[in-house]
Amino acid sequence: MEELVRFSVTMEAELLGRFDALVARRGTRANRSEAVRNLVREALVEQQVEDPHAEIAGTITMVYDHHASELSERLNAIQHRYIHEIVSTVHVHLDSRNCLEVIVLRGASARIRAIADTLLGTKGVKHGKLVTTTTGEERVMDPHPAGGDP
Repeated sequence: MEELVRFSVTMEAELLGRFDALVARRGTRANRSEAVRNLVREALVEQQVEDPHAEIAGTITMVYDHHASELSERLNAIQHRYIHEIVSTVHVHLDSRNCLEVIVLRGASARIRAIADTLLGTKGVKHGKLVTTTTGEERVMDPHPAGGDP
């Protein structure tokens, strides 16, 4: 375990009250110090995933009508171009027309974002979202490994 360093923070009483309520909602093991550490880690991860060369992991969640003209085939063709980045997929039938697909990816930030833009921008995809994260360690990848272009 790394050495802990104590520092103080000054804030308005109303803001501190709201923060304490957040800490309380997160469970009995949480305390102000742990909550502040988590917020700092979260901010650092957000900053890191913005680096186009950073190694990240992410999920693309999308909903689409599988009856849309050749949409399933187009989405599958796009995914097959990125077999080096796509780790896994989950396909769920929401009802007789709509499907939910969750795609787990790993690779250079710029490449993962380009893949997400391609999939989510495909005509017939109703909506979707890319969520990214990292280990928090600084890792950089080649943004153009062997394989398909974004």
